[in-house]
Amino acid sequence: MNTTSNLYTKAFRFVIFTILLTFNCFSQSIEISIDPTKKFQDIDGFGASDAWRTQFVGKNWPDKKKQQIADWLFSKEIDKNGNPKGIGLSIWRFYISAGSTEQGEASGIKNEWRRGESFIDESGNYDWNKQQGQQWFLNEAKDAGVDKFLAFSIAAPYFWSKNDKAYAPLTGGSINLQPNYFDEYSRFLVEIIDHFEQEGIHFDYLSPINEPQWEWEKGSQEGTPAKNNEISDLVAMLDKDLRSKDLSTSIIPGEAADLRYLYSRFEKPDRDNQIEAFFSKDKKEPETYIRDLHSVEPIISGHSYFTTWPVDSLITIRRKLNNKLQKNDLEYWQSEFCILENSDDIGGGSKRDLGINTALYVARVIHADLTLANARSWQWWTALTIADFKDGLIYLDTGDPKNMYDQESLKYDGEFHDSKLLWALGNYSRFVTPRMQRISAVSNSALPEEEQFKDLMVSAYYDATNNKSVVVLINYSEEEKNIDLKSTNLNLDSAYETSEASDLGYRAINKNQVKLAPKSITTLTGKFH
Repeated sequence: MNTTSNLYTKAFRFVIFTILLTFNCFSQSIEISIDPTKKFQDIDGFGASDAWRTQFVGKNWPDKKKQQIADWLFSKEIDKNGNPKGIGLSIWRFYISAGSTEQGEASGIKNEWRRGESFIDESGNYDWNKQQGQQWFLNEAKDAGVDKFLAFSIAAPYFWSKNDKAYAPLTGGSINLQPNYFDEYSRFLVEIIDHFEQEGIHFDYLSPINEPQWEWEKGSQEGTPAKNNEISDLVAMLDKDLRSKDLSTSIIPGEAADLRYLYSRFEKPDRDNQIEAFFSKDKKEPETYIRDLHSVEPIISGHSYFTTWPVDSLITIRRKLNNKLQKNDLEYWQSEFCILENSDDIGGGSKRDLGINTALYVARVIHADLTLANARSWQWWTALTIADFKDGLIYLDTGDPKNMYDQESLKYDGEFHDSKLLWALGNYSRFVTPRMQRISAVSNSALPEEEQFKDLMVSAYYDATNNKSVVVLINYSEEEKNIDLKSTNLNLDSAYETSEASDLGYRAINKNQVKLAPKSITTLTGKFH
């Protein structure tokens, strides 16, 4: 063979070898190991809030439309093809508002969809017909079997405030509540809890203060800042009033606007470092210590805003939070999130995105909160939205491209749309149910941790009482992946996929092998043997 022919032969063999090697690499399965003996946090549930859009939808919209919306949020039923009809939320957040609706234009809150009615008036009279739209969804949640209910407030009724407003200009970071009305505010919140208890709806949790680190001075919605000592004073009063009515509702403090306010001195003196302020094991700050109060569970809540990009920050912040939690023997809830910060992956919060990119981004945040911060619960901000923003699970509009967000007409009827984000949350909420426990799930990927958060993420959960196991896999990449769980003691039976082509779509599986579509979230269910 001459030299030229020899070179061609070697080149041909090299090309064939490269093709075979590439094919082999792409066809290789990623092995996942599940170990139910390695246990982490218990799961309390997955939720979303009714603020603010349910007030009009639940009260005014046609029955068929609002029933479909409720089914998407709460249903645990499956259709004839095995697909879930809804995402089966296990926590529903009920907003106790401050009366800016009754004030109207005088409230200073221009957007009527961000105002709220008050159950009490200035004379102290209660009207239980208020918040009808929210009550409609609350009852639908109960009827659908939602496991737990949380009542939350972000401002006191405006007539008890320092400025006759439900928001807080010029309070200097203090709570917008007159000092002589703390007792009234506490009794007001507990009276609402007690009323619904008599109506057959038990509020498992009460969250009295929301994002106290923000100033709430612009009138974009109801809200108030609050210092740690003001929060602890209010919580002590709530504890006393709940016990006086023999109510078993637990108080969940925190709702920090940024996770760093939970574990560090971060920009807001007297409003940050909340873990130590409220729960420090060595009682470093006794004037704000609330851990020993009867109605307070050793759980603190925070919001994942502004901590999700870049990926190294997503990881580092949650590890720091978990370290502080462990040092103080404390549990954690991620209790509010939507897209606010900018990222290379999906941009910022503006412009609604019903597609898979935002869904994947949020699924990664859920995964990080559960596996790095050991969150017991994960809750989305608002279930419904009329905004051109990435803040809802279900989107409302007029259907008219020239006037999509006509707020007046949308009070009474409109079009509604599910999102990939809704179903991606369902990959967790529909299957990872309260009282499950997160267990060890490890892949044989050689990628560094930060790269795994851009590629394949896996977590697993187990209900030992009923021998039910769930594995959630996020394929963030644009490549199909072959997953092999044959080495585990797990008998898998079903897969549910959310991708560009599927909304929590069901398929049967066997032999513990499954293909993950590119850019998808897949939940596997099965039992240990």
